[in-house]
Amino acid sequence: MKDIFTTANMLFVLEGLKMTLYISFVSILLSTLFGTILGVLRSLTGGIFRLLAAAYIEIVRNIPNLLWIYVIFVVFRLKSVEAGVVSFTIFTSAALGEIVRGGLNSVGAGQWEAARSQGFNTFQVLRYVILPQAFRNMIPAIVSQFVTVIKDTSFLWSVIAIQELTGKVTILMGRYFQVGQVFTLYLILALIYFVVNYTLSLLSRRLQQKLTY
Repeated sequence: MKDIFTTANMLFVLEGLKMTLYISFVSILLSTLFGTILGVLRSLTGGIFRLLAAAYIEIVRNIPNLLWIYVIFVVFRLKSVEAGVVSFTIFTSAALGEIVRGGLNSVGAGQWEAARSQGFNTFQVLRYVILPQAFRNMIPAIVSQFVTVIKDTSFLWSVIAIQELTGKVTILMGRYFQVGQVFTLYLILALIYFVVNYTLSLLSRRLQQKLTY
């Protein structure tokens, strides 16, 4: 198995990990912004804005992300990496929108009343009082969604041929034919995903403990 653990092979795999983390980070960053807006619109507004936010969340969440990747790549003719980021942002924003809605509903109405009695407007109440408490309650669900994003980037290799982590390892498998070698490569792939996602989970637990304290 020594021929697998060469410097060239490990650097090749790390390039895929770098692409996975890049797509995940950008998608998560954008999804957090748009998901928060969707959650606020669905929870705290009425009329057309609430209806549109609800429609977006329900439609997008109930269509597989795999299909969104196809649609964005084929219909809008974006480059592979751009299509990956956009499709994951679209899908994850809907999931986070629902999480944010639940988090906002978990904050008692008394918090709104107390903040308004101090002269805060709606935006100030959200920014300084409601959202900080809501996000603290939402940390486990949000991190779980982020972990899902990182794992689901493996779809991108089979759908639009982005050489992310799974893609790079799959390419390496084409060079090795023994069962033990293939198993080793799968083990490396699983170990990398585990380390990345478990590290993210540990950081979220510490953050939640710190905020709770």
